[in-house]
Amino acid sequence: MLSRKGLIPEDYLRARLAEDVLQPCKFKPKQRKARFVAKNGTCNVAHTNIREQGRFLQDVFTTLVDLKWLHTLIIFTMSFLCSWLLFGMVWWLIAFAHGDLDEQSDDFVPCVTDIHSFSSAFLFSIEVQVTIGFGGRMVTEECLSAIFVLIVQNIVGLLINAIMLGCIFMKTAQANRRAETLIFSKHAVVSVRNNKLCFMIRLGDLRKSMIISATVRMQVVRRSTTQEGEVIPLDQIDIQMDNPVGTNGIFLVSPLIICHVIDKHSPLYELSAEDLQHEDIEVIVVLEGVVETTGITTQARTSYLSEEILWGQRFVATISEEEGMYAVDYSKFGNTAKVLTPFCSAKKLEEGGGMTRFKLQESATPRTSVRRRGSQRVKQSSLTTKALF
Repeated sequence: MLSRKGLIPEDYLRARLAEDVLQPCKFKPKQRKARFVAKNGTCNVAHTNIREQGRFLQDVFTTLVDLKWLHTLIIFTMSFLCSWLLFGMVWWLIAFAHGDLDEQSDDFVPCVTDIHSFSSAFLFSIEVQVTIGFGGRMVTEECLSAIFVLIVQNIVGLLINAIMLGCIFMKTAQANRRAETLIFSKHAVVSVRNNKLCFMIRLGDLRKSMIISATVRMQVVRRSTTQEGEVIPLDQIDIQMDNPVGTNGIFLVSPLIICHVIDKHSPLYELSAEDLQHEDIEVIVVLEGVVETTGITTQARTSYLSEEILWGQRFVATISEEEGMYAVDYSKFGNTAKVLTPFCSAKKLEEGGGMTRFKLQESATPRTSVRRRGSQRVKQSSLTTKALF
């Protein structure tokens, strides 16, 4: 059984995205520029005007692995066909130069037996390189050039097999295939945790095989201007993480909520709920680790735009204990619930006395509203009584 007990819900957009959650339309987001990293992890960057194209040929193996499957299969097929045709032509020239193609007496010793045309030379080239050995054609000791070509073709054939088969293996065992079962919540949330305003996302692994030494890091990508007036279109700012296990690594057995405390060192420190909808920011989340079964390092990525961050909500629980074991309900992976959260920025919240004063104000507000509603009901009842009399 490859995946865990809970299968992927049907409303997943892709393998890494959780179900769709409707965002409350409190603030109307503006039309923003193209995102830096797509939800499925692909980087939305086009490299243009590259003048030194020869640098790609210096690393042929990586270039072949990065190609599309169609191009790789074409190169795989053409490399063998071209080598067979090339050495087939060489064997035909050796036979032609030695006179093997002409009719000879019975005591004549050819360089290669049973070569009478280019077709037979091409078949012998395939037999030599693929080591089929049907037995009808063979190299004799008559020609040293034939022995030399036999050695060269075997070496070239081994090199082609090593490169092309290694390329095919690397393409099938690429680390991004494992990342397809590493999922992120479609939305991020901002709410209060331990009396601090926090930015949170949820991630999970659908397979039973674990990700060893898994680490998570976040970055905020925004447009910024330096004090000297230099404009940085994609300024990448690291975000400090507050991982659930208290270290840099995570134990990704069940879905985890990754939390970032919005403090004075955070790039989100001065953003309120309204400011967030007008800011052109993008939060990138990167999960890295070693695949337990293959030992290959894998990486899964996603990003959250400002309109994909839900303020005043938190993730619902997905883990329950059933019959002596813990069960994960992936249908609730991206579900959120509204919670009491101040809409001001973390900076203003800290300057205003923190969550303690905010809770006192909130606890006093409902009582005032209850008293007003009670007085209104008394007035209405008195008016109704007067009207009856």
